[in-house]
Amino acid sequence: MAYFSTKRDNETLDMEKFIEEIRDNSEKKGVYLDTIRALLLFIKDFSMDFEETDSDRFAEQIDDLSERFVTEKKTKVVESIFENYKKSIPAFIRGQKEYLNNREKELWDIIRLQRTAITTLGTENQIYNRKVYEQSKELESITMLNDIKIMKKNLKKEVEAIQVTVRKKEEQDKQQMDALAKQISSLNVELKKVKTKAMTDGLTKAYNREAFDRYIRKLVDRNTIKQAPFSLLMLDIDDFKNINDGYGHQIGDRVLVALVKKCAEFIRDEDFLARYGGEEFIIVLPGASLRNALKKAQRLRKAIAGTRYTTHKEKGGNGLSITVSIGASSFSKNDSVSTVIDRSDQALYQAKRTGKNRVVSEEEIEPEPSQITKGGA
Repeated sequence: MAYFSTKRDNETLDMEKFIEEIRDNSEKKGVYLDTIRALLLFIKDFSMDFEETDSDRFAEQIDDLSERFVTEKKTKVVESIFENYKKSIPAFIRGQKEYLNNREKELWDIIRLQRTAITTLGTENQIYNRKVYEQSKELESITMLNDIKIMKKNLKKEVEAIQVTVRKKEEQDKQQMDALAKQISSLNVELKKVKTKAMTDGLTKAYNREAFDRYIRKLVDRNTIKQAPFSLLMLDIDDFKNINDGYGHQIGDRVLVALVKKCAEFIRDEDFLARYGGEEFIIVLPGASLRNALKKAQRLRKAIAGTRYTTHKEKGGNGLSITVSIGASSFSKNDSVSTVIDRSDQALYQAKRTGKNRVVSEEEIEPEPSQITKGGA
């Protein structure tokens, strides 16, 4: 009897040890995954942003690899994907080294040219130096005079002439520097305008999709190194096609602009509002929990539904009103860019499917009836 008891005890101990090993392996997997993502981020940040070396494409490849590590469940698939990148990553690094070596050689060529140029004065400086030299010769001749009064008079005259020459040169240099400073300032202003225009939706003046993609990628990368929570609100105007069909596309455009202005009243300076596509918008709320994001979404939804907009077609003074459906998600530790966006998109779709003019959280996402039927079958 004792024999069987001892056997059962040993089996229990073996099972507990097995469970403990599974738990330990799961924790190690999480640590390894975080480490890999952090190292990939360091590699991406270490690469220098040179257009000639296709740095943007390299960054996209690293982002894709990081995301595949998170989302792909099959080890063999991950191994196959990494094998492909094992060739492209070293190739990119070699390309950057070669680029830097070439630029270094060019820099030394420029330095040699400058050394040569320093020995040759420009035309304006030659004129200035010749003028000063001639005046110095006049001073030399004055010292040969015997009459002290005449010497003093002529000396004073030449000193004044030298002062005038120096002042003219200083003024000329100042004008050139001021003109150059204005050109640089103007170029900086134009550059900022171009950058802003490139990141802004032309109609609504909200950020565009490209700006959002860059911003969300930075947030996710930051969370790889240090926790910086954020939430997403994805908005879509209900029945927008009916507005375009019934009132015309010009009114539809005005509705989009009005929606962005209304959203701007409810978000903070640090929040990020972008046109995601068509009549769909997305708001990023840095530091906001899912609960706080839902509160803001409800306030925004009610404010939009309670606003009336005038149109050239209105009759009886009622005006045009719109509603929005909103899906909300919050970034979690193992999220990638696509997973956190996908949950807000699914929540938005459920808000549309279950009546519109609603806010749905990622925690409320349910499978469609057709999916439940297929699962049951």
